[in-house]
Amino acid sequence: ALMHDTVEDTDLTLEGVRAEFGDEVALLIDGVTKLDRIKFSSRELAQAATIRKMAVAMAKDIRVLVIKLADRTHNIRTLAPLPVEKQRRVASETLDVYAPLAHRLGMQEIKHEMEETCFAILHPGRMAEISEAVTKRSPQREQHLVEVIDDVSKSLADAGILAEITGRPKHLYSIYRKMVASGLAFEDIHDLIGIRIIVNEVRDCYAALGLVHTLWPPIQGRFKDYIAMPKFNFYQSLHTTVVGPGGKPLEVQIRTHEMHERAEAGIAAHWRYKEGSSGDDDLPVLQDIQDIQDDAEDPKEFLENLKLDLYQDEVFALTPRGDVKTLPKGATPVDFAYRIHTDVGHRCSGAKVNGRLVPLSTELESGDIVEIITSRSQDAHPSRDWLEFAKSSRATSKIKGWFTKERRESALADGKDAVTKAMRRDSVPLHGIDGELKSVASDFGFDDIDSLYMSVGENRTSPQTVSQRVARRLKPEDSAEAVVAERLPVPHKRRQRTVGDVVVEGLEDMLVRMAKCCGPVPGDDIVGFVTIGRGVSVHRSDCANVGALTMQSERMVDVAWAAEQTGTFFVWIQVEALDRTKLLRDVTAALSDFGANIHASSSVTGRDRIALLRYEIELSDREALEYVLSGLRSIDGVYDAYRLVL
Repeated sequence: ALMHDTVEDTDLTLEGVRAEFGDEVALLIDGVTKLDRIKFSSRELAQAATIRKMAVAMAKDIRVLVIKLADRTHNIRTLAPLPVEKQRRVASETLDVYAPLAHRLGMQEIKHEMEETCFAILHPGRMAEISEAVTKRSPQREQHLVEVIDDVSKSLADAGILAEITGRPKHLYSIYRKMVASGLAFEDIHDLIGIRIIVNEVRDCYAALGLVHTLWPPIQGRFKDYIAMPKFNFYQSLHTTVVGPGGKPLEVQIRTHEMHERAEAGIAAHWRYKEGSSGDDDLPVLQDIQDIQDDAEDPKEFLENLKLDLYQDEVFALTPRGDVKTLPKGATPVDFAYRIHTDVGHRCSGAKVNGRLVPLSTELESGDIVEIITSRSQDAHPSRDWLEFAKSSRATSKIKGWFTKERRESALADGKDAVTKAMRRDSVPLHGIDGELKSVASDFGFDDIDSLYMSVGENRTSPQTVSQRVARRLKPEDSAEAVVAERLPVPHKRRQRTVGDVVVEGLEDMLVRMAKCCGPVPGDDIVGFVTIGRGVSVHRSDCANVGALTMQSERMVDVAWAAEQTGTFFVWIQVEALDRTKLLRDVTAALSDFGANIHASSSVTGRDRIALLRYEIELSDREALEYVLSGLRSIDGVYDAYRLVL
């Protein structure tokens, strides 16, 4: 832990650490070392990748996370000299990720310090208000606590139970979160008063609970037995809320000394009481984070799923055999199925809760006994509808992962079939061409042939283009079109050429026209479609009609803008503004000043006084369009200007 920043802040390398101190120390230091930010396009992506790297390391040794939490605690203690913007960024990151991680490990002392410090930085006004309100209540609250502790102490002493009884303070950030979550004002938060009873034996916990319930009536639904069913972070305690003196709600926690130390120190105390073991092999949070890491396709998705998983409250459901499964609040039988096993989740076809058949969207509650009904069919698979009500990141990531894999396999088969058909039409041999296919895949930027096939299957690459490029490599003395020309009466060498301002892959003397539906302009991503009798129609790749055209993939061709553009192009734009006097004059004058030639225009003003102005303008290049739109947005009253796709 003393060396955690050496690789980051000094000239010492990880190899040097490994040589001097061994593999174990090197693993811990590497786990908490940030990744080089130069590799990433944004600070957020760098943060996500660094946390993902830490998660991989902590799966091997939980001490990586313990060191990181200690490091972050020290960081927030020394934020004062830093610029306000950096203070807020570090505080926000701490509240989003590190405080929930400390909670997951049961390290409550560190968690509370992080939350209180960051709350003061991010919401100083709100913290001051809550602190003042708590201070005003303090005299009455202290007096009330003294009376409660005296009553409980006397009752326990009469029963011969040795116990320590203390007031349990409510932290300011937890009060704030409760106010935000419940929508209540401070005056309506009643559970600011609580006591903690610490006894020697587990049996004394239940005896003390009975005595508390004889002193004051319990509030229904507010009793939780975390001794019989510990939380995910090994937390154990009895929780109850009673109607205390004066009719005020009183929260009571009852635990043993061992449980108390574990509640405050978390995983560190767990190691202490579990001699001869690293203590982290059965920690549920590690498996959860490892699952998120395995299923996430990129660092940003990993961080989003991690935040979702860390923040959720829990419910405890049981299998028919009595095994307890911890799930996020609001979880459904689908989440329960994936908690048991991924295959059980994929094959889930129904569920029984407490012996009754229920819909898969039913929200589970603590104590529910859940039986998952699975399908034996070979075609059993998850439903996309499950994503609408699945709550756990594990379930959602597994469902998405199944459909991603299924889509890839389907795209692979479709792409391979399309390329095979194109090669047969072009008389390209189908065997012994793996080398040429690998080269073509590399030309397109793919690592292997399967990736090329998937791109074709997803209609992102034309099978005709693949076939023609393979033909060129098989016959380097000819162009791709020579394969077709061999069947013609008068063979001649054909080549790729520019038709107007568009380059058509592998075709010559073809009429090329711009599709009116989307009006592509130089710089747009474009695709080509071979029409019947009207040449090649060029569309923007995001045109609404492209989806229908790709159903006839054999007629799709690759097209590109020529390196040098000549002439002008026409484009429709729309300006949205708050109606005012002389608005039309100012917009028209601005277009003229920017060098745009207006060919057509229309305008309308709605009842909400929003003016919509449309213009067909003539410009010389794509950069000019961005310049015009940016200038229009700066006009007084204009709140948006954009290119219009008719």
